[in-house]
Amino acid sequence: MLKDFDKFMSQLKETNQTLDFFCDFEKISQNVEDIKLSLCMLNSLIGASDLRKSIETIWNRDKNAFSVMDILVAVRTRDKKKILDSVGNCVPLEGMFNSVDSVMAFLTETGLGDVLQSQKIKNLVDYVFGIETGLDTNARKNRSGHVMENMVANILTNAGVPFRQEVYSREWSAITDVLGDDEKRFDFVVETPSKVYLIEVNFYSGGGSKLNEVARSYSDIAPKINSVEGFEFVWITDGIGWKSAKNKLQEAYGIIPSVYNLTSVQDFINNIR
Repeated sequence: MLKDFDKFMSQLKETNQTLDFFCDFEKISQNVEDIKLSLCMLNSLIGASDLRKSIETIWNRDKNAFSVMDILVAVRTRDKKKILDSVGNCVPLEGMFNSVDSVMAFLTETGLGDVLQSQKIKNLVDYVFGIETGLDTNARKNRSGHVMENMVANILTNAGVPFRQEVYSREWSAITDVLGDDEKRFDFVVETPSKVYLIEVNFYSGGGSKLNEVARSYSDIAPKINSVEGFEFVWITDGIGWKSAKNKLQEAYGIIPSVYNLTSVQDFINNIR
């Protein structure tokens, strides 16, 4: 089949985002649930006339409740954030929750103490749910890649095409030989009686230098893989971000025989049947 690059470009989609892309509420809810008991204890700080006394009361009951306070300023414990203390020393943020004095300093210096005492926050569980929702937007970049993988997986499944996902090149010694030390993990592998198709998929809604690098990289490995009898490299990509890297994509399109988008991927399915 004669390849038509202009047609390929005209088919690129503006987005691959569905409504479940924006927030992972299941993960958000679980993150809040994991620390809910501590947050409920810290709720007693809201509207406290004597903030230090309220801190001491919680501390004497369960000082571990303060270990979740970093999320109140939209920081995750696992990030191991460091700050400058009052005398300019670089110290771990989590060290601010080791004593009544340090907790008091944390609330005062962040301004959170005033927010709590003035009752601008009514419930820390609800407040943290909002913070978790905001932090979850940082995961959208990763979700975009997974959305594309899921779309391709659904297309293959609905077409009755068996496949495997996240398969490493070391499975085949001949592929390892041509790729050298550059071990590759392929998003999909489709195996037919006559050929093994090693497939990469991605979607770019915006431009950037990464697109040029991806096109260059695939232009390099595709001929190597295709030189091995019984193997073929397949690239399924989409997104209007490619319009900003059209020249590099066109170059790759001319080098790699099997390049498809979400519209033309049906041609690939027809070819392997």
